[in-house]
Amino acid sequence: MASPITPGTGLGSGLDINSIVTALVNADKSAKQTQITSQTSSNTLKLSGVGSLKSALTTFQTALTNLNSATTPQFPGFSATSGTPSTLTATTNNSAVAGTYNITVNSLATGSKVASASFAGGATSAIPSGTLTISQNGTNYNVTIPANATLQTTRDAINSTLASKGVSANIVTDSNGSRLVFGSTTTGAGSDLTVSGIAGLEIDGTQLMPNPPLATSSGAVSALAKDASLSIDGLTVTSKTNTVSNAISGLTLNLLAASASSTVTVGTNTTGLQTSIQTFVSAYNTLMSTINTLSTATLDANGKPTVSAAFTGDSMPRSLIADIRGALTTPGPGSQLAVLSQLGVGTDQTTGQLNFNSTTFTRAMTTDGLSGQVQQLFTGTTANAGADGLLARMTKAITPYVQTGGLLDQRTNSLKTQATDLGNQQTALDLHVTSLTATLTAKYNAMDLIVGQLKATATSITSFFTSLNAQKSG
Repeated sequence: MASPITPGTGLGSGLDINSIVTALVNADKSAKQTQITSQTSSNTLKLSGVGSLKSALTTFQTALTNLNSATTPQFPGFSATSGTPSTLTATTNNSAVAGTYNITVNSLATGSKVASASFAGGATSAIPSGTLTISQNGTNYNVTIPANATLQTTRDAINSTLASKGVSANIVTDSNGSRLVFGSTTTGAGSDLTVSGIAGLEIDGTQLMPNPPLATSSGAVSALAKDASLSIDGLTVTSKTNTVSNAISGLTLNLLAASASSTVTVGTNTTGLQTSIQTFVSAYNTLMSTINTLSTATLDANGKPTVSAAFTGDSMPRSLIADIRGALTTPGPGSQLAVLSQLGVGTDQTTGQLNFNSTTFTRAMTTDGLSGQVQQLFTGTTANAGADGLLARMTKAITPYVQTGGLLDQRTNSLKTQATDLGNQQTALDLHVTSLTATLTAKYNAMDLIVGQLKATATSITSFFTSLNAQKSG
């Protein structure tokens, strides 16, 4: 802010008015300015700290979510290996048992593909308006066909309406003309599509089209939808889909090629479990390290605190750590395996971080045979929708802090309010300094003018008496 003080020495008094006014103003504002500066610095540090803590918690929350994934389980006690991955792959859950299975894939499950009669006018052929009904497995899907529709706009209407249902359409042109061809991602016998409601587009998908087809032919293309067929150790199994999850307990088979065989071996998932547990330990330690950094003041050479951290003396980090450790130490739902220490995971009493003892872990997997219970410890039981698992408990513990409108958002809003108030205080102080500077400058300039006038009067009187004395002497 520009100073209203005019630099220079008073002409009348000879005093350095600028320095005097500056000293007086600085003395007046010093205490308040120090308070505002200190509080602003502290507020900025705390705002940054809240942001860093929320970011660390969000990262930890993401790690928990990934470890708790239902689609890609991270803690299966057993792992499955396919001898021929191009034929099929296999995954396990926590109900699997060790074993070897000889599997032959006779045929893959297929979906329905049907074609309409041909239209000589191609993609621009006129289609009557109305409601097109596509039926599958007893379910009807209706598509509104507006006036002035063509084969192409009908296709587009079907795709935009039924994309989420797994039904799609496209135009295929053969020697007879253009046909609307429907396909479905639903597989298995009985899932054939039938189409009705619009003249020229009626299709009975339970009937095969002749080969070669006539212009008026409609129906299933090539073959009807069918189930997958496979044999497991000589036992015949069928499946509506190419993902077979109920044939072998704890094992899901993903069929990829027909008329081929593979051997699936299920064994203890020691390496995978260790990797997942270490991922959890690493994520936990990273979070604890961040909390510790944000809470611990900088020490001098003598070990005394010199510079406060964002949360030095704040109860929030202590509450957060207590909540997280509470979730960490609560026994899980298992009978044999209930706490992390049985897997070699312990707490460092000095740093509060977790450590991992691979020897204890290996003994738990081999001698104690606890591999099948690790997933339940971390991801919980189906009966409780996973809520009794360690990962769910951890997520629940940090949610009040990291959720939108949660404790950290509330703290941020409070600090931002304080920052606004401090900004208002600074503006008010600056206005006060400007006003005080102008007032004091005006007063000292007025004083300087009076002093100058008095000096001029004194000089005039002195000159008068000097002249008078000279006349008397003459």
